[in-house]
Amino acid sequence: MTDFPMHDESTAPEESKSLLAGSKKQNGMIPGLHATMAEAPGLLDGYLHLHQLFLDSSFDDDETTVVWQSINVEHSCHYCVPAHTGIAKRMGVDDAITDALRDGTALPSERLEILRTFTLAMVRGRGDVDQAVLDDFLAAGYTKRQVLEVVLGVSQKVMSNYTNHLARTPVDEPFRKYEWNGTAATV
Repeated sequence: MTDFPMHDESTAPEESKSLLAGSKKQNGMIPGLHATMAEAPGLLDGYLHLHQLFLDSSFDDDETTVVWQSINVEHSCHYCVPAHTGIAKRMGVDDAITDALRDGTALPSERLEILRTFTLAMVRGRGDVDQAVLDDFLAAGYTKRQVLEVVLGVSQKVMSNYTNHLARTPVDEPFRKYEWNGTAATV
């Protein structure tokens, strides 16, 4: 496997240095994903922007977690599943939601389950979703805006999940207690 460098503010390409400094200020460290993405400044910049845009979407914290973790688990991302487990804890998301997403078991509400089903349909169908799945999503009270916000979430997670697969990014120390060795959910 090809080794990818993990940069800090002193080794990163010039265009990535301020992005890494901002990441360190916000997170108290430079996450391994950001350190790896810094090799391609446009990737890191784009990822950070998409991350903030998705956080600012119309989804609440539980729903944001369902979208992120559904994709992370589907992509079998060894790095993002533990990282988003820790992030969900910081966001105050109920462990029952996080555990169900990690384990591929039923979520505690039908509405969240419909969100997971729709998100997985988007990923598996590459955006070509069966009309019945879309209808169920909208009937559950989600909006057309949120249909497109799932596209935003998928875009963000493709960037991180694919980078982590290629670089085999080591899980950051604060998230090692949430390590995950599972595989894609069959839900």
